Amino acid sequence: MSLTKAQALEMFESNDLIGIGMEADQVRRRLHPEGVVTYIIDRNINYTNFCTEYCTFCAFYRPLKGKLAKEGYILDFDTIYKKIEETVQLGGTSVLMQGGLHPDLKIEWHESLLRGIKQRFPKVHLHCYSASEILAIAEYSNLSLGDTIKRLRDAGLDSIPGGGAEILDDEVRFKIARLKCMTQDWLSVHRTAHKLGMRTTATMMFGVGETFEHRINHFQHIFDLQEETGGFTAFIPWTFQPKHTALGGRGWDEATSVEYLKTLAISRIFLSNVLNVQASWVTQGLKVLQMGLRFGGNDVGSVMLEENVVKAAGTSNCTTEEELRRIIRDAGFKPVQRDTLYRTYFLN
Repeated sequence: MSLTKAQALEMFESNDLIGIGMEADQVRRRLHPEGVVTYIIDRNINYTNFCTEYCTFCAFYRPLKGKLAKEGYILDFDTIYKKIEETVQLGGTSVLMQGGLHPDLKIEWHESLLRGIKQRFPKVHLHCYSASEILAIAEYSNLSLGDTIKRLRDAGLDSIPGGGAEILDDEVRFKIARLKCMTQDWLSVHRTAHKLGMRTTATMMFGVGETFEHRINHFQHIFDLQEETGGFTAFIPWTFQPKHTALGGRGWDEATSVEYLKTLAISRIFLSNVLNVQASWVTQGLKVLQMGLRFGGNDVGSVMLEENVVKAAGTSNCTTEEELRRIIRDAGFKPVQRDTLYRTYFLN
């Protein structure tokens, strides 16, 4: 039973943080009665930082032209293979690969990359491309959305991350990233992938000047699509990191840890049809992460052997597998390694 929008708004406006956290904890206990908190070992590989969307919240991208273009890059395949080889040697099972939008990188480039990775590392799960990237690849290659996802899947793509969701409300999207795909476009990518049998994750980046109602609209979109397709494996909320970004330069106040925990908890209660909710250490740090496990989170994400996008915004939290396991145990849970699809049955 999901919350109504009115009930969710009442929670956002409430000062009873602990009460909301306890309610979220009850939902987590119902969905995960075994007392396990999961994590994954993987690596974020950003194949290019060139991008044509110029999102005001992003410190990572570089334009294709102008002074800053000289700071742009496109990784060659051998460099990507080397990064994946290092990941495998360190116990990694998955690669999350994303990049900016570059008109020269059409479907054939991506197919060659995916096939090359699978030939060399057949067991590595490829969790790649945000909705914006997939829409851009389709546009640059004169393909339909469905054909684009099919071709990427056939070349080796295993699942799609939820990046690029930000806030799924067009009023907010137009203010912070007017060149980026709109709400229905993002949902169409995930709906199409789900109908093709692929699993995806859903994300939310908040603290960009949106209202509580905007956040609730975001939850509702995710809930409704999950009711329709059942294709989301997890929901992953995190806070906007303002340093070095155009949006941060406008004087935005960073979301507080209290606001993060409340939003995490409400998302857990609202998204009763999404099995996993991830607490974030990349933006929040390890102490808030640990608290998040009592505010509805049942997963701590990745040890993350490499991460560049949040780091570009001046946030550089880091951790090890040993430290993550200790934090999970200290919060009263059993740490268990998982794969990208949140399966743990073959892992100890």
